[in-house]
Amino acid sequence: MDFLLTAKRDRKAALRFLRKTIGWNGTPETITIDKSGANTAAIESHNAKHEAGIEIRQIKYLNNIVEQDHRAIKRLVWPMLLVWTVPDGIDVPE
Repeated sequence: MDFLLTAKRDRKAALRFLRKTIGWNGTPETITIDKSGANTAAIESHNAKHEAGIEIRQIKYLNNIVEQDHRAIKRLVWPMLLVWTVPDGIDVPE
């Protein structure tokens, strides 16, 4: 599971995301998350319903390593975003 961005981070949305992720990737042995109560409730709910036994790790250091994994992608995407900015005074063919 990578991340979830919603307007409301509630248990229902987190559980829906967890089900989709498990459907795509299979059931994990361990999930490292932040201190979000919604994510914890969703994983515990899934464990109770499916007897999955997914271990929850809420270790800040390990979650930060996962978050830092996106740095390489950001370095690749940022220059591509600059291509679309055109300074004033340059004719752009359509």
